[in-house]
Amino acid sequence: MGSEGEKWGFQGNEEVNAASGMTIQGVLVKLMENLKAVNEGKPTIHLGHGDPSAFPCFRSDTSSENAIVDALRSSEFNCYPPAGGIPSARRAIAEYMSRDLTCQLSPDDVFVTAGCTHAIEIVISVIARPGANILLPRPGYPFYNARASLSHLQVRHYDLRSEQDWEIDLEAVQALADDNTVAIVVISPGNPCGNVFTYQHLKQVAETAKKLGILVIADEVYHHLNFGSKPFVPMGEFGSIVPVITVGSISKRWIVPGWRLGWIVTNDPHGILKKCGVVDSLKNYIIVSQVPATFIQGAVPQILENTKNDYFSKIINIIREDADICYDRVKEIPCLTCPQKPEGSMSVMVELNLSLLEDISDDMDFCLKLAKEESVVVLPGSSVGLKNWIRITFAVEPAYLEDGLERIKAFYHRHACHDAISKKLNLRDDDDD
Repeated sequence: MGSEGEKWGFQGNEEVNAASGMTIQGVLVKLMENLKAVNEGKPTIHLGHGDPSAFPCFRSDTSSENAIVDALRSSEFNCYPPAGGIPSARRAIAEYMSRDLTCQLSPDDVFVTAGCTHAIEIVISVIARPGANILLPRPGYPFYNARASLSHLQVRHYDLRSEQDWEIDLEAVQALADDNTVAIVVISPGNPCGNVFTYQHLKQVAETAKKLGILVIADEVYHHLNFGSKPFVPMGEFGSIVPVITVGSISKRWIVPGWRLGWIVTNDPHGILKKCGVVDSLKNYIIVSQVPATFIQGAVPQILENTKNDYFSKIINIIREDADICYDRVKEIPCLTCPQKPEGSMSVMVELNLSLLEDISDDMDFCLKLAKEESVVVLPGSSVGLKNWIRITFAVEPAYLEDGLERIKAFYHRHACHDAISKKLNLRDDDDD
């Protein structure tokens, strides 16, 4: 204990504290603190974050686990890895990503990272400069806001239009951009909306970005987790139109977020990123940053090559079933509206009708009281940029999801505004007449 009057020349960093509050993890911590310490017979149901790895039906493929074991036992990967990743991992990722592209990638286009969030940190840090701004989707993934804040990169939000399958409002994008805009972030399959962009829409995004003279950061951490009518289209397919930097990982498709293996891939056949110094900055930032464990990198070729399509199909089928359950059960809860059935990723945005609730002031109040009364955790929409909505993560055991949504329904009935319900029923009767 220091004596009274002592003075110290250090203190905590308030910018870091503020950035932490912007993240999903920061919001979930607040919600978890609001759970009742004792709620007999009601274990906590987590529908707030995209990590289904705890559920047996989502267990990763055994071939991937064997790849990790083989890499460890080989004793070939006990050393420090080179910056950017070991050659075999970079080569394997380039080949894997090239399967979906017309233009083939080389290992030099790949940088191995400690998960997708690390990839985002690197890219945002590299493109930031004094006075610059970046265009982020609303709703979106708030980690981008946090990293931009720490890099003193101004954020400008463009809207995703719920009435049009959550497509990007490209006219608004052009109005938001100026000479200091450096990039636009595009997330597909979409987190938090569960949407999947079409080939034509992504091409329009690329053409708009080219017109503005900015690069596209394509967040494809949910790549190939699409289960509706729209196929997954990689943004890198349009690298000949505009420079594209893709961030991704094995976390979601393989259901192994704890393995912390991701990548940055440059899709830039015209070499614009290299000419502008971005590639050199990526290399140099990685030199002063963390790297994924060498044995994890050593397992990458086997993981990417040996995982069978049967495993991916099984995961997609479970997530599709979950999406159906979520969409159908939400329709049974009068205060919730889902504008479109999710077609990709693991989450969906649902609008709150506060006029049907007596003592709920906003989305955060809804989520805090839901956690306290029903031990169900969902994410308030304001944390992803859309006030008075909620984000439900549905990629869980189907029975677990059914239980969680039934509890939300019970919560609604407990807080229902009976005057508003009577008025709604009367209007319906009038329409029938």
